[in-house]
Amino acid sequence: MDLLDFVPFRNELTKVYHGLTDNANQTAENPVFKELKVRRFAKPLNETANAIINKIEHWVGWNLKSKKTSVGGMMMIRAEVFSFALLGTKIMVTFGLSEETDRHGQPITTINSKAETDIESRGDLGESRRVIRMVLSALDFEFRKALIKDDEYLFRSLDPKGQTQALQQLFDNTKLQTNPAEEKKKPVKQAIPFKPTVKSNGTSSASSPKKIQVSASPNTSGQNPGSQEKPPKPKVKVIKLRK
Repeated sequence: MDLLDFVPFRNELTKVYHGLTDNANQTAENPVFKELKVRRFAKPLNETANAIINKIEHWVGWNLKSKKTSVGGMMMIRAEVFSFALLGTKIMVTFGLSEETDRHGQPITTINSKAETDIESRGDLGESRRVIRMVLSALDFEFRKALIKDDEYLFRSLDPKGQTQALQQLFDNTKLQTNPAEEKKKPVKQAIPFKPTVKSNGTSSASSPKKIQVSASPNTSGQNPGSQEKPPKPKVKVIKLRK
């Protein structure tokens, strides 16, 4: 037994410490907080995913952002939550659902989750942890008869340790794969090649500089060619009347 177990209000002090120093939380097999434990249900993946999406769409301050499939086949559900305790600060929460078949041929859905608060300070007063707890607690109540504990999972799973490590690593390093039907088609920019016009002698007009020819009038006044010629003065003819 650890001596810290005799410290009064140890769990409360631990929650206060993490609430003041962390702005992100994630589920694990052996977490510091019991509510952040990875969940497993004896339900198909689609049924569990629909239950999560249904709650996100009906809860106040929750907005469903995306529902996509990752590279390894894990379904990723992302939501944006507005925290009332943090005066409307946004919290991005992600749920990763994966399905496996046990030794009896029955489906088992594993749920991982992580949440991060969009805040400049280091602590979020435990809001990211409470966001994950809301969804997982709701699933615990709805699928209370299908909840699989650790001992039962070790007996039913074909490879419990390998499957657990693979799913956790896949959730940590997952990359979303957009559905081709949902992906917006962007207009393709067609590049127009520049082809210079070729003259009869084979030279390109674009490569050779253009020469401007200036036709100069013949030099009649004997001045330099560069100087401008003055216009001739009009001749005035005087007519005398005879008496």
